[in-house]
Amino acid sequence: MSLLQLKQVEAYYGAIQALRGVTIDVNEGEIVTLIGSNGAGKSTTLKSICGQVKIRGEVWFNGKNISDQPPHVTAQSGIAHVPEGRRIFPRLTVKENLEMGAFSVKSKSLIRERIEKSFAYFPRLKERYHQVGGTMSGGEQQMLAIARGLMMGPRIILLDEPSMGLAPVIVDQIFEIIQELNESGMTILLVEQNAYQALQIAHRGYVIQTGEIILQDNAAELLKNDQVKEAYLA
Repeated sequence: MSLLQLKQVEAYYGAIQALRGVTIDVNEGEIVTLIGSNGAGKSTTLKSICGQVKIRGEVWFNGKNISDQPPHVTAQSGIAHVPEGRRIFPRLTVKENLEMGAFSVKSKSLIRERIEKSFAYFPRLKERYHQVGGTMSGGEQQMLAIARGLMMGPRIILLDEPSMGLAPVIVDQIFEIIQELNESGMTILLVEQNAYQALQIAHRGYVIQTGEIILQDNAAELLKNDQVKEAYLA
């Protein structure tokens, strides 16, 4: 059953059209990846879901049309967005960053419970609990960004280039955590330039080029597709 659907979504930056009739389905419990080159429209697709850019077309979540919702309402409805470049609060501690992620959660006990749950996925954050975010490594900041996204208790998490700028060993750790999150029941829409690793863990994938979806298939089939191999796996 579809948890998230984009139906013929178009998005513009001024006179420049960034998305051209993008249609995507993400079923509950899946990892779906969206791959493409720089400027293809991957990040804009996630921003369209979250209400950060004006769109034509429709975005449906959990059976409800959310196309015109403001971003904070979308976040509260169960969609977490971890943007490209991590964008943690660099002057706040790990603890404070996590608490900011739960901005609308009133129960202090629930916040503490979710912090403890995040430590199960990211033990390093427990070690850095009182450390200022901006002084941590890139990998630790990425872990913090994902953990902060989980603090609202989302139904789906949108991950934008989680491997960007990280050492290969840290990339492997991040992808293992993404798989663990999915195995625990989290639905994930993953935007990645590292197409090989994304398709290795995804159930299905879409390829976007100049704002249009040009291919979609099971991830295993996309890994074998000659067009994908030549453009993204070489």
